Amino acid sequence: MDTDLFLVLGLIVAALAVPSILSAFTDGRAPRAGAILVLISGTLLVTALTKHPGGYAIAEIPKVFFHVIGRYIN
Repeated sequence: MDTDLFLVLGLIVAALAVPSILSAFTDGRAPRAGAILVLISGTLLVTALTKHPGGYAIAEIPKVFFHVIGRYIN
């Protein structure tokens, strides 16, 4: 189980949830898709933070993000 991957996916899904929620509120609709994305993101982030030994520091997140992206691109 790769907690770094869970952290990166959780952050990406959280970033995708924001425009979805804002669009739904602007159009006067219920933000169903945004809410589902927030739940998925929260689950991934909580799993990453609890399963990683010692947790993550805020300063580590960019390093982890680029390490995971680089690992899957190369």
